[in-house]
Order: sequence, then structure tokens, then C-alpha cells
Amino acid sequence: MMTIDEIKAYLPQRYPFLMVDRVVEIELGKRIKAYKNVSVNEGFFEGHFPQKPIMPGVMIIEAMAQAAGVLGFKSQEKLPRDGYLYYLVGADNVRFKRPVVPGDQLILEAELVLVRSSIYKFDCKALVDGELACQASILCAERKE
Repeated sequence: MMTIDEIKAYLPQRYPFLMVDRVVEIELGKRIKAYKNVSVNEGFFEGHFPQKPIMPGVMIIEAMAQAAGVLGFKSQEKLPRDGYLYYLVGADNVRFKRPVVPGDQLILEAELVLVRSSIYKFDCKALVDGELACQASILCAERKE
């Protein structure tokens, strides 16, 4: 398990863009399970949509990519403070299956399926109450700044 303070060591994002609240399982070099508590206080709900708030799909993709980033960073023991970053460079086969709304706990799962040079491919899922909300293959590129 990783707390928010440990997660912040591996992700450069901060409020309001940090999308991983806790890591509940991690198998280095293989897979991660984390979650994001979706609150009505999220800034994007103000405009998406005020009468019926729904988490934007791009934010769900970002949350999955951040969980994948924690897995990549932690597996390699590389840190943003040492000049390393993972850039989201692609999302393939994206499918949205249900809306994510305030009060949901978004379970984020990522499995590392390919590493080639500095490119990482992850199969990702986002679930709410065991129901698939989104799935995607996410590509990240590791860069040293």
C-alpha cells in the first residue's frame, strides 16, 4: 500500500491535477491497483455538467495514466525529483462503459505489458463498484530532463 505522501514522491502532478489518492496493491514491474475518490468539489464538475455532474473522460484517462506512472516510476526506482518524467504519449482502444459521478470511488488498474527502450505500454481499467467504467491501452514515454 502507498499513502498520498508516498504517491507524491512518484508523481509530479499536484492539486488540482493529482488523480491517485491511494495505492492498494502493487507488484513491481507487473501491475498496480489504486483509487481516486471522486468528490463533488472537483473543479471540472462546475462546468461538466452543472445540472448532472459527470467526470470528463479525459480525466479518467489521466487517472489511469497516473496509476500507470506510479507503477513505472516505482518499478524503476526513478523519481521526478531526480529529473525523470513519464509523458502520456498515446491512448488506444479507449472505451467508456458508464459515467463516473460525484461520490464514486474510481478503482484504477494498470498492467505493464510492454517495455521497449523508453516506451511503456499498459493495459488499464477504471472501475466503479466492480463495474467497468473505462478501459484503454496507454503508452508512456520515460524522459530524463
